[in-house]
Amino acid sequence: MDSKPRESLGSRLGFLLLSAGCAIGLGNVWRFPWVVGKNGGAFFVLLYLAFLALLGLPVLTMEFSMGRASRKSPLHMYRVLAPERRVWAWHGPLCFVGNYLLMMFYTIVCGWMVLYFAKYATGGLTGLDPAGVDAAFGRMLADPVMLCTATALVVVLGFFILSMGLQAGVERITKWMMLALLGMMAVIAVHNCLLDGAGRGLEFYLRPNLDRFLHAKGGPARVCVEAMNQAFFTLSLGIGSMAIFGSYIGRERTLLGESANVAFLDTFVAIVAGLIIFPACSAFLAGANGSMPDAARLEKVFSGPGLIFVTLPKVFNAMPGGRVWGTLFFVFMTFAAFSTVLAVFENILAMTMDRTGWARPKACAVCCALMYVLSLPCALGFNLLSGFQPLGEGTCVLDLEDFLVSNILLPLGALLFTLFCCHRFGWGWEKFVAEANEGRGPKIRPWMRFYCAWIVPAIVLVIFLLGLRDKFGPQG
Repeated sequence: MDSKPRESLGSRLGFLLLSAGCAIGLGNVWRFPWVVGKNGGAFFVLLYLAFLALLGLPVLTMEFSMGRASRKSPLHMYRVLAPERRVWAWHGPLCFVGNYLLMMFYTIVCGWMVLYFAKYATGGLTGLDPAGVDAAFGRMLADPVMLCTATALVVVLGFFILSMGLQAGVERITKWMMLALLGMMAVIAVHNCLLDGAGRGLEFYLRPNLDRFLHAKGGPARVCVEAMNQAFFTLSLGIGSMAIFGSYIGRERTLLGESANVAFLDTFVAIVAGLIIFPACSAFLAGANGSMPDAARLEKVFSGPGLIFVTLPKVFNAMPGGRVWGTLFFVFMTFAAFSTVLAVFENILAMTMDRTGWARPKACAVCCALMYVLSLPCALGFNLLSGFQPLGEGTCVLDLEDFLVSNILLPLGALLFTLFCCHRFGWGWEKFVAEANEGRGPKIRPWMRFYCAWIVPAIVLVIFLLGLRDKFGPQG
């Protein structure tokens, strides 16, 4: 098993786009806008950017470094980097579980994107009034056959592409898909920002309001928790999703610079997603009511997962050429979601091949079947299993899986990566820096040691505990 040569990516652009594709996805274009709306707008955006730079960038560099130094998936990288400290190796299987758990609900929502693209392309949503749009989303969630079929399409297509090989399949498809995604985003964002009535949405999104932050539901602490969780979720940090791509690249470039490039692409997509969604919703509200909506109404409309599937279809139906813009938007959303599906499927596949020694086609077949079966509870959680409400009234399987990934596995995994890379009881600061600084580009400096070794894990731990208190502590 260990004698097999490690697969590699064909170009640096392929590495950047594939890594960015893992980061860029529903975390940016579905989750980001509605958590921004839920948490009061621009002040949350500032906190998110701060956590991305102060916490996300160091942890991303560490994941890349561990992958490149070990040339292994997360299942085996601890054993290569610190064979004498075997206690760390237990995090490898948790990374494996975390990647599966993430895809168990991610593939479902990716299937929603595919279904809505098909609805717009065929005119299935065209001309519906607001009540009709609400009903269409409800009918989709209530139909187990439709949801399971869409999920099967996403899972089978994803592993079919992976079976073609790392370069011929994953890298080639992701390059094309990511470049198309960036181009479509730019076109839609410019169009939506020029709509009549877009100004209030832009103001809500881009002009910080301290009062909204201080009086946000749950208080400022909860807003900070969500901002940090969003930073980790959007970069897929903490479950080894990025470490695998580090194992595929050469040593020509320093990893702090490569991490900054990936984080920049990820942030660009998140910010532009907001420039697509907030102006469009504001323009729709202004047109529907004949007056500019106030901030409280904007916050209510922008909040919640239904923003993409309920609010925006109403916007497109009220817009000239709405069928075209709706189709284009859901093509872009499908590409964004599927880029992450391919990247995380590759992580799952690499760990499976490392563990079993199977060839890529056999591993794809087994992982495809297992992934589909494990995704079914989430797909059925909106209909046949709707009586199961694991986190309280109104919740479903998706909420449980999202909580376990976003609030438990990602922050705790990021904490473990930081401790492992920065302390002697792990890999150690000197070995981490030697690996990260190899090549051309910006380098980690000695003064960063105290910050990475003590400040980063302390912030992550505090925010993690605040998140648990917010979820399970006294309410109100």
